[in-house]
Amino acid sequence: MDFNLPIELTAYLAELDDFIVREIAPLQARDDNERFFDHRREWARTDFDNQGLPRPEWEALLAEARRRADRAGHLRFALPAAYGGREGSHLWMAVIREHLAAKGLGLHNDLQTEHSIVANHPLVLAIRDFGTPAQRDAFIPGLLDESRRLAFGLTEPQHGSDATHMETRAVREARGGRAGWRIDGAKMWTTGMHTATHCVVFARTSGAAGDARGISAFVVPARADGVTIEEYLWTFNMPTDHPRVSLSNVWWTMTRCSARSTVAWRWRSTSCTRTGSARRRRASVRPTSACARACAMRARASRSARNWRATRASSFRWWSWPRRSRCCAC
Repeated sequence: MDFNLPIELTAYLAELDDFIVREIAPLQARDDNERFFDHRREWARTDFDNQGLPRPEWEALLAEARRRADRAGHLRFALPAAYGGREGSHLWMAVIREHLAAKGLGLHNDLQTEHSIVANHPLVLAIRDFGTPAQRDAFIPGLLDESRRLAFGLTEPQHGSDATHMETRAVREARGGRAGWRIDGAKMWTTGMHTATHCVVFARTSGAAGDARGISAFVVPARADGVTIEEYLWTFNMPTDHPRVSLSNVWWTMTRCSARSTVAWRWRSTSCTRTGSARRRRASVRPTSACARACAMRARASRSARNWRATRASSFRWWSWPRRSRCCAC
């Protein structure tokens, strides 16, 4: 077995090194930005008078580094070419990240904040593979230009990341003649909630505690009524952007057609009873009108063969259906 790195990969590492020397190192050296990386870094990064949150100037510096990396074609390296990426593989990403980390603490790569000039974009790929065309149009451009940010609401106060015993519940509830869900519960370590536009809230919608099935993910506006940041949890490594979040009588309505509305997916796990293997099954959808039925049919027909294969291979699937008042907007 040949353990030598491909020539193309070593050439790209040299390209990254040159970019760091030309663009990132001068930015780090400017305006005493070194204070964010030397012995002063914890105090420089942390606004202790504002719940221990990251200082705006620290986050602005990280954002500027990402903008420069994006302009140079590095930030989206792992993404498909259709999204401005270079189709980078997992092997290449592993080597690149190790190469950057070996350089030590710096603006090129900060492990504490998961900041890097070569970024991970897992939610972009998840939405690409499992979202509807309207969902992809609503979220992917925003995730790439950072006008939309998603926090991740999984961990809970009493159960850590043991999702099968989560106490957050979502129950069907109609309000004003519209179908929806009422979500109640609490989440911990909801990283990035202070700047998030939406939060992916995991909740049990069916089954008993401990069941692997019956857990759904709702993409809820971060400032929706009933969503409350109770406190930011201080850590040994400050600053913190990890709050405890309560959800009380949060009402979520199902739509896929409006980029400005709550766009959400539900994850559902099923198993094949004959083979025991994880297999995807389309959730039953009951449209509310002929227009909604046509809308749902168009969405199903638009899925590419590649996305369908990826959906079948996955143990989870994201789905949604249109709200009557929005379905004609497709």
